[in-house]
Amino acid sequence: MRNSHVGVGIGLIAGVLALQSPAAAAAEDSEVFIRPWKATPGSTVTVSTTACGAETYGKGESAVAGKFHLFAGDRKGVLTGEFVIPEGTDPTTDTVTLKCPPRIKLTETYQITAGRPNGAVEAGFGDAKDRDTQLAVGGALLAAASAGCLVRMRRRSAADRT
Repeated sequence: MRNSHVGVGIGLIAGVLALQSPAAAAAEDSEVFIRPWKATPGSTVTVSTTACGAETYGKGESAVAGKFHLFAGDRKGVLTGEFVIPEGTDPTTDTVTLKCPPRIKLTETYQITAGRPNGAVEAGFGDAKDRDTQLAVGGALLAAASAGCLVRMRRRSAADRT
C-alpha cells in the first residue's frame, strides 16, 4: 500500500516533466524537417532534407512564401533552405514541396499561427527572459515537495508500528 503512494508521486513528476519537453519537428519516418513547426508571419522557416543523397542542390516551394533554394548543409548529405513567411498571412497550414535530381519530390506541411505579442508576457513571476531562474525555482519547489512527501510517508509508517 505504501509503495503505491510513492509510485503515484513518481508518475506525477514524470508526467509533468514529459509535458515540458518540446514536440518533434516532423514525423519520425519523414525525410523533411521543418523548423519551427509552428511559425508566425514574418518569421524565418528552415527546411532540411536527407532524401537527396549526394546531391548538393535542390529546389523548394512554399505555397505561402514561394520558391527557395536548397544548398548543402553543415552535415554531409543534408540540404537546407530558408524562406520568410509574409507579414499578414492568416493562420493556416502551409505545404512545402522539395525537388532534387533525378526525380525526387517530397511534400510536408507545417502550421502558420497567429502573430505573437512583442516583449515579455506579464504572468506574475518576473520577466519571461529570466527562464533559467524560473526553471531553477521550479526545480527547487519540485524537489522540496518530493522530500516533504517522503518525510510524511516515513513518519506515517513509523506511526503504524505502534
